Amino acid sequence: MIRKFIRRIFEKPKAGPAVLPLRKHGIHKEQVSACARKATAVLQEAGFSAFVVGGAVRDLLLGKKPKDFDVATNADPDQVRALFRRSRIIGRRFRLVHVMCGPEVIEVSTFRRGHEESESATDEHGRVLADNVFGNQEEDAERRDFTVNAMFYDPSTEEIWDYHGGYEDLRAMRLKMIGDPSTRYREDPVRMLRAVRFAAKLGMKLDSATEAPIRNLGGLLQNVPAARLFEEMLKLLTSGHSVECITELRKAGLHHGLLPMLDVILEQPMGEKFILAALRNTDLRVKEEKPVSPAFLFASLLWHEVLARWHKEKEEGGHPVPALHAAMDHVISVQQEKLAIPRRFTATMKEIWSLQPRFAQRSGQRPFQLIEHPRFRAGYDFLMLRAESGEVEEDLPNWWEDFQDASAEQRKGMLVADEAPKRRRRRRRPKAAAAE
Repeated sequence: MIRKFIRRIFEKPKAGPAVLPLRKHGIHKEQVSACARKATAVLQEAGFSAFVVGGAVRDLLLGKKPKDFDVATNADPDQVRALFRRSRIIGRRFRLVHVMCGPEVIEVSTFRRGHEESESATDEHGRVLADNVFGNQEEDAERRDFTVNAMFYDPSTEEIWDYHGGYEDLRAMRLKMIGDPSTRYREDPVRMLRAVRFAAKLGMKLDSATEAPIRNLGGLLQNVPAARLFEEMLKLLTSGHSVECITELRKAGLHHGLLPMLDVILEQPMGEKFILAALRNTDLRVKEEKPVSPAFLFASLLWHEVLARWHKEKEEGGHPVPALHAAMDHVISVQQEKLAIPRRFTATMKEIWSLQPRFAQRSGQRPFQLIEHPRFRAGYDFLMLRAESGEVEEDLPNWWEDFQDASAEQRKGMLVADEAPKRRRRRRRPKAAAAE
């Protein structure tokens, strides 16, 4: 407390925000969703300050349609909750209010400040373990990560309040960390992943001071909970720019703590083609606003690790099917130490992988049974990626495509004779003979 008091006495007063009028930034209030406009208006009418903040302001300045709108205010969560009939308080570490208008949900947060050196618990690497203190608007801007994400827009006046030069950085397409980058990365190492993701997603160049510490501090990601790393990695891979993100991850050396086998896989022509095909397919689905399956995506990223382990298990004498299951369990177990992939996803990943050998079986009742499997479509799409990368012949997915479209009679005529030698049945001795 004494250190904090002394610092506040002797520190120089800050200049305050640059207030940008409509004629300069060009964002009209009609571009903000009706629910966000209502939320800010109700709060302002009650005597509070309220602004649209963060990514929505950035995207509007870039001419993009924001995915959602967030509001920041000096009202505390209980005061916000009291003003909106359809609202609820969520969160434990930091309480937020969800305000609902029809199908739209606006997230309203109270201004908060970054940690004080003497107040917040940190680990031995400087990572902040607790950061949940209300503050004012200036402090709220300062604790945000990048300048382009720290602008506040007031729909009532159509003004932007900019504390850290985010507007000029955005015009220069420059991604710049607020404060000392090394300190901010130590406080929260996930910011390094966010820097890569935003730079790739927005087509921006990392500021040199922001980029410089990343390679040396990448090891700090090992101190972040695996579940949080998975969430951030999923955002990165489903950003619509996953190819660029993976490329930037490799450049920065950050993938070693997340997907350690990525270098090995991408150095193999077949592995590189397979992963890039999967990522491009994901990016296309995101841009076309189609659903993306995280299980399918991670099954693709880890498939060549499974293949390598499967071959090793078979070389050691394992039967193909049990060997495949052993390989899947091993790869997922190792990966869980890096990224805590939820069980609901790993179960689907295993199903997709385990279906792959069955696609080679096109005799008897096996194709009829496989086509009725609930994961058949995902397994078939995975087979298509394998063919696209050259891992299997294109004749195989083409046969299955024709089989799906064929009538029952046509399917019978398409069956391929089983080339595997038939197993000899053991002849059982008659009971009478056995008794003698």
